[in-house]
Amino acid sequence: MKHLSFFIAALLFITTLPAQKTKTYDVQSLDGNTTLHVTVGDKTTWAVDHQGQQIIAPSALSLQLQNEVLGDKAVITSSKTEKVNNTINAINYVKATIPDEYNQLTLQCKGGYGIIFRVYNDAVAYRFFTKKKDSIIVQNEEATFNFTEDYNAFIPIQWDYRDGKNFNSSFEALYHEIHLSQFPEDSLAFLPLLVDVGGGKKVAILEGDLEDYPGMYLNLNETGKGLKGVYAPYPTNAHIVGINYIPTERADYIATTTGTRNFPWRIIAIADEDKDLLNNDIVQKLASPPRLTDYSWVKPGQVAWDWWNNWNITGVDFKAGINLNTYKYYIDFAAENKIPYIVMDEGWSNDLDLLQVKSDLDLQAIIDYGKQKNVDVILWATWYAVSHQMDTAFPHYAQMGIKGFKIDFFDRDDAIAVASTYAIAKKAADYKLMVDYHGIFKPTGLNRTYPNVVGFEGVRGLENFKWANDDAPRYITSIPFIRMLAGPMDYTPGAMRNANKTNFRPINGNPMSQGTRCQQLAEYIVFYAPLQMLSDNPTTYRKEQECTDFITQIPTVWDETVPLDSKVSEYVAVARRKGDTWFVGAMNNWNAQDITLDFSFLPAGNYTAVVFKDGVNADREATDYKKEIITMASGEKKTIHLAPGGDWAARIIKQ
Repeated sequence: MKHLSFFIAALLFITTLPAQKTKTYDVQSLDGNTTLHVTVGDKTTWAVDHQGQQIIAPSALSLQLQNEVLGDKAVITSSKTEKVNNTINAINYVKATIPDEYNQLTLQCKGGYGIIFRVYNDAVAYRFFTKKKDSIIVQNEEATFNFTEDYNAFIPIQWDYRDGKNFNSSFEALYHEIHLSQFPEDSLAFLPLLVDVGGGKKVAILEGDLEDYPGMYLNLNETGKGLKGVYAPYPTNAHIVGINYIPTERADYIATTTGTRNFPWRIIAIADEDKDLLNNDIVQKLASPPRLTDYSWVKPGQVAWDWWNNWNITGVDFKAGINLNTYKYYIDFAAENKIPYIVMDEGWSNDLDLLQVKSDLDLQAIIDYGKQKNVDVILWATWYAVSHQMDTAFPHYAQMGIKGFKIDFFDRDDAIAVASTYAIAKKAADYKLMVDYHGIFKPTGLNRTYPNVVGFEGVRGLENFKWANDDAPRYITSIPFIRMLAGPMDYTPGAMRNANKTNFRPINGNPMSQGTRCQQLAEYIVFYAPLQMLSDNPTTYRKEQECTDFITQIPTVWDETVPLDSKVSEYVAVARRKGDTWFVGAMNNWNAQDITLDFSFLPAGNYTAVVFKDGVNADREATDYKKEIITMASGEKKTIHLAPGGDWAARIIKQ
């Protein structure tokens, strides 16, 4: 009995100990439609309501350092809410200016850290910040996204592992269109990821301002209908496998970094209609401001590209290949069509040694010939070579007259790889070199911070037609809503050999595309890439000069974007303006359909439109198209027919 009395007394003492005091904070969007709920107690959680619907259920967040967990049992020393109304002057983007309007909550916590929350009309984001004296090691980060139901989602699952290793891939995947609970076991998804939360609403998960820190993957969490962040452990050793630089050893932490810093933004973008995703600027808004005081030398534009078309030029009296005469031919074509660049892809140098040029290639003669024709040269390189040789290679090639590098085969987004993208961009800017990243993770705002970064791949682009038979039309009507939320997307369009579903064959040496000819034209309008490729060969483009003329009049950066009637994975339509000229592109999956375009975005007046539309037999022969010149007025609605894998493209000028 004495033992029982002691046990009861001890239990009563324990249950009367004071619990961590809970504090709650609510922040609304400026339009009042979205509310963020933050609860701070034993755990810190965030939840989001939108128009009365809970979009994100309470979800824990924390940052786990070696000796403490930031966000757990947080002691708030101060809180501040503020309304912000700014305008961002965009650089080489899909619009000239970006309204940056939000309500912000900043929580300062005991222990030299804090959390910032922002609520926009179309997004919610948070990030940790630390104010530690010394460097810190981040063991892990807890980022959770709990949903209230087992919703359908578009999930890009990591695959194509380099050297069979997790966290090493090309970041190119079709979307698994599945319920959250069907997330494949032993798999990871990369970002962005899209969730259909019902009622026409969509929620996309992204991250922003990723620097000196690993990228976030997602996996199913213990709720069976929520997602959690997963991060590549910090590499401590690596080796070359082919042209990939693969970690062989990793630490038991994800980052070692400066103690005073901001950490990446964790973001959800919210869309009431699918088309709203086509005009969401959240990653640009959350990016660090430009670190270059002068970027006037950064010149976006189109590029005549060699690799996809396998240097397959004809009607010449020399052997085509990686040689002076072939590149003179590409330069002549570019000059004829006012294309400002050519890319010399893999083969001009040793893949692992940028300074070892192909012995029989006169690179300086190519550069000089291009200058005579007002065409500049961009060089392809591996990430390994650039990361090890940029201190010598960049000044050397800049002095020769090279204008940029297409840097390929990162195939990683651990903290070292991410930090390298900033170091390369900075070093390249020192020599006025542009950078186009390939074999790379999604953009997170680096192109705003370093405007000389003019391209990111991170997409299952046109190159895959050389070896794969995917459902490409469904994919290309999905990526404008998902992948392109993150930023520029170097899909590399422009195929002039086009095929329907029955006739398509992957042929590496002489590739074709799925879908109609007009689909390739519309991609130049819908897909945003400041450095935009013409992927087919000059001989073919000359034979198809009518299409080539239309393509080469399409800008690569824009002053205004207006999303039109669109539905994820089915069809997409968007209008973009440069100066006084409007362009409209509409693209379709494999299901033929009619859609109605509303031209009320045009200022009052009458207009002339040059239209390329699917030919009446485009379902049989995908190269069939019709060009017509029509008149239209502002406010007009026009129903257009899209063939299977079909498209519609127009250039519109006021009369």
